[in-house]
Amino acid sequence: MSLKIEKSCDSRRTSLRLIGRIRSEDLEELKSQLEGKGPKVVLDLDEVTIVDTDVVRFLRDCETEGIEFLHCPPYIREWILGEQDGRE
Repeated sequence: MSLKIEKSCDSRRTSLRLIGRIRSEDLEELKSQLEGKGPKVVLDLDEVTIVDTDVVRFLRDCETEGIEFLHCPPYIREWILGEQDGRE
């Protein structure tokens, strides 16, 4: 399954629910979805199945910029932490 993005907004935040596999070629679309969404953006990663190294680095940078994650799978969290330790 390729990446599916479901967006919801309320007065407090914008949530992007990511579903399926996220590959490096999906990053441009994801970046465009994040652009101009204001200070409170949340990524719901509950239904993410597979990511690659570029995606993990992107997620690491998103988190550094203040984007909150919901339901981050443990393997992705561990990978992000590993990337923070070995930051490029």
